Amino acid sequence: MGSTWLARSSTPAPLLRSWLVSSPIRIRVDLLVILSRILEHKKAELRHKQSRGYLSELKARIQDTPGPLGFAVTLEATRTAGCPALIAEVKKASPSLGLLRPEFSERFDYLEIAKTYHTHGASALSVLTDKDFFQGSLDYLREIKQSVPMPALNKEFMVEEIQFYEARAYGADAVLLIVAALERQQMIDFYALSKGLGLDVLVETHHERELDRVLERLPDVRLIGINNRDLKTFTTDLGVTIRLASRIPAGKLIVSESGIHQRAHVVQLAEAGVHAMLVGESLIRADDIGEKIRELRGVSAQATA
Repeated sequence: MGSTWLARSSTPAPLLRSWLVSSPIRIRVDLLVILSRILEHKKAELRHKQSRGYLSELKARIQDTPGPLGFAVTLEATRTAGCPALIAEVKKASPSLGLLRPEFSERFDYLEIAKTYHTHGASALSVLTDKDFFQGSLDYLREIKQSVPMPALNKEFMVEEIQFYEARAYGADAVLLIVAALERQQMIDFYALSKGLGLDVLVETHHERELDRVLERLPDVRLIGINNRDLKTFTTDLGVTIRLASRIPAGKLIVSESGIHQRAHVVQLAEAGVHAMLVGESLIRADDIGEKIRELRGVSAQATA
């Protein structure tokens, strides 16, 4: 059973979702196929939200929501020469690994995790809100933003305009646009909508073609993400960031994503001119999250006391 099996599969979305999330994938599956399935399911999930009433409700809620914190500005202000700013991810599960910790089956203390990130010097948060494949929730984002004074990225598969209003209404300061998941005009339109709502935008790329598309179509983009994970093999390679970073003009903030597990990785990224790093799995699975943050940042316990 390889990637072609999943591509041909007529497995209903709920069953596929259950299989992907409940246990780690033990066969080679093309991540592009998984992404395609997730996007199909996401569009179906959002159909019931496409009503004027719901949009009006979100717009009213936005009026009562504090203005976004500066996500990009915070990353710029908190990075140092030896350490990119840390975007720490609140993440319960993934399609490839299932639950990131066994105890999450009973209790996922997302607020405590976010507070720990804040206490130990993370610059910003990334909060997974996809409920079916990553077991996230917009309510996690809302409650975290009400309790933790940090800018937060709404980590979601953005495929419909209504999601950007949701992100703003639930307190997000930034949203993610995955180039691999969007048509060219969608990318442009969603970027403009995000900026119109006051949200910063992290535009995620995987290779040179996607990066070139972003630089051509979104010349004023500030945050460029480089995902080190190969969508066909699951493998991560920091060399992807190093290679693509050299092609990014001055004035942009480079964010490296995936495969960052130890201090040596951080040093490597800093030397390549990376401004920020998004880290989730290695923090969540650490025995001591605070100690893991200190290790990555290269600081002592006294420095964060």
